[in-house]
Amino acid sequence: MESIQSISLPHLTSETVKGARKTKLCAYAVALEGWRRGLKLKWYTIDSGKFDNMITFGVNPPGRLFSLSSEGRTHYFFRTRGDKVTNEAVEIGSDKDETKILLSKAGVPVPEGHVFSENVSNEEILSLSTEINFPVVLKPLNGSLGNGVITNIRNPIELKKALKYVRLDLGYLEVIVERYVPGDEYRVYVVEDKVIAAYNRLPARIIGDGNLTIFELIELKNKERKKNPRLFSCLIEIDQETLDFINDAGYDLDSIPGKGEEIYLKEKTNVSAGGDPVDVTDELDKEIKQIAIDAVNAVPGLYHGGVDIIIDTSNPEKQSGVVIELNPTAQIGGILFPVKGRARDIPSAIIDYYFPETKENKKKKSDFYFDLNTVLEPLQSRSAVEVEVSPAPIGKVHGRKYKISGSVRSVRFQKYIKKEALDRNLHGYINSQMDGSIEVIIAGTNKDVVHNFKEIITQHEMNVKIKKITEENWKEPVKVGFEISEGMNLSSIKSVESSLKKMEKEIKKVEKEKRKLEKSSIQIELSNSWKYTSIFRKISTLFNIVAWFKKVTN
Repeated sequence: MESIQSISLPHLTSETVKGARKTKLCAYAVALEGWRRGLKLKWYTIDSGKFDNMITFGVNPPGRLFSLSSEGRTHYFFRTRGDKVTNEAVEIGSDKDETKILLSKAGVPVPEGHVFSENVSNEEILSLSTEINFPVVLKPLNGSLGNGVITNIRNPIELKKALKYVRLDLGYLEVIVERYVPGDEYRVYVVEDKVIAAYNRLPARIIGDGNLTIFELIELKNKERKKNPRLFSCLIEIDQETLDFINDAGYDLDSIPGKGEEIYLKEKTNVSAGGDPVDVTDELDKEIKQIAIDAVNAVPGLYHGGVDIIIDTSNPEKQSGVVIELNPTAQIGGILFPVKGRARDIPSAIIDYYFPETKENKKKKSDFYFDLNTVLEPLQSRSAVEVEVSPAPIGKVHGRKYKISGSVRSVRFQKYIKKEALDRNLHGYINSQMDGSIEVIIAGTNKDVVHNFKEIITQHEMNVKIKKITEENWKEPVKVGFEISEGMNLSSIKSVESSLKKMEKEIKKVEKEKRKLEKSSIQIELSNSWKYTSIFRKISTLFNIVAWFKKVTN
């Protein structure tokens, strides 16, 4: 298993974005940056009326629509896209054919291809596609997130099969067939005339260690992905495509690849399909960056967004890039939490563009953050259509961590600490430790108040015996407000420790059995016999439903 090496943004940790997942992560990261700079932040529901003139792609659950305001103006945002990006630019970005036409006129390289309407038959598409040399790519005209995209189609037989799948099974009737460009795929994020970030999107893959099977390596990699705030829900799925890739490499799920051997599991590079985002911002050639900038500038009213580029490696003498897609509402989680390289601060660049006057606030912006789910609760319950987040404490944050030992698990004592902290405009939390002590995190913008809080702790007038207090500086971001975690008494802790040891042994046994069953299930479902007998299982299910209906109606 390859080691995951990445450098995260110090102000955007896994704990900070804990309550913001998937597309909420992108919106939260941008909103949080503006809020930390002192801008007024509001969140909205789709029926608030504030976004009637902005394309937001239908129904959106709370956590994607927000506004940021300075004293002079307000800007509205849908995820990472602000209201400076016009609806016309969004429509062009969602229409791959229109995008290619505009880019070609501007001299931006794109792969040659044809667009086919829903009225064109598969036979006509096959005939007309012969003008493009194989291999080719088939993709929906208005698809997203890589859905329905099939790459490296090598002959008419494969194209016919792909057309049936995309048009009939998935329902994407309008499609594009274009030249397949071999090479590495990159997502480049541009704001006006500057590349802010670029990352290589590698297809799902594993690297052998000489000990684990392919199945175990996939499980291990998924376990690592679950720790990543962006990748936790984008696990590698073992489907027919995965098995085909494994078989093409001469292996099966039980094979043990050699140490350092790399095995690809998917064709698509999308993070949602198990792909790995790897930061290449500093390594990407200037020529490729300029192609991305030219692509954004070729679309009137775009100003900022993601550009997907493939660097053609078919000609070793001269590498060139072609643009395959524009994303006015690009997801940025991959570059905020890459598996390798340095995280890039796209949210900061977006706020710089919309509120340039706040650039000087960067150095003194707040290190606090807010809990998104708590803020969104009135919107989720439909008791409100908009909510305003309390202003961020602005200024340099000072933090201390106290570990207090002794008979300190008293609820009254912990409530006393919380009250004293809030009375002094301090934020933080109390965590109960397994050894019976408590950990107190205190943070605020007044250094003296923070550093003198130890005296407040010791001045209590309760039946609490403090044996020892250790303290150290706390430099992690702190959530606004003050929380007390639920505690347990010492006898409960010892009981839990004993139970945990027993459970660990049982869990290992269960997980081993689970892995065996999962492999068996996958192999059965993907076997020919299972496919051929599917009609009989459906008929059997139908008979059971009919029998049940007769029973309840008699």
